[in-house]
This record gives sequence, structure tokens and C-alpha cells, in this order.
Amino acid sequence: GGSDDESNLCLACIDCNLHKGPNLTGIDPRTDAITPLYHPRQQRWDDHFQWEGIHIMGRSDVGRTTIRVLRMNSDEQLELRMTGE
Repeated sequence: GGSDDESNLCLACIDCNLHKGPNLTGIDPRTDAITPLYHPRQQRWDDHFQWEGIHIMGRSDVGRTTIRVLRMNSDEQLELRMTGE
């Protein structure tokens, strides 16, 4: 529903974009609470995520939930990270 102005767009791989869909929230896998997803224009990546090898780990409820909803550590994503593509 927003404009296609560059300031309203965010780059995302097709897999993450398809998994996100219209979702603004998800379920935190640690607490089972409804939690907002990471907002890249309003939040800092380092506050919510960290790298552990090729895995992206959640530092916060927002991070954990976003990883789960977007399936950021799916087998396919991990394989792509291992091959560097």
C-alpha cells in the first residue's frame, strides 16, 4: 500500500520477501509471544542479530521472531552462505 519511492523500499532476497508477505508480527520461538518483525529502516541490525558462523542468531525477541518468520537459517540459505553465492 505504500509508494514505490526509494525511501519507502527495502532490499530483500526473494525468499525472505516471500516468507514475510504481509506479516508485521510473528511468534517468538523462545517465549511464544506475538512479536513485531525487524524494521530495517527504524532498527539497527546489530541490536537484533548476530552471526555465528553461517547462522544468523537472534539477540532479541524481534530478532528471533524475524529469523523464524523469514526462515533466515533454512537449509537453502545456509547452503548459499557456505558457497558464498
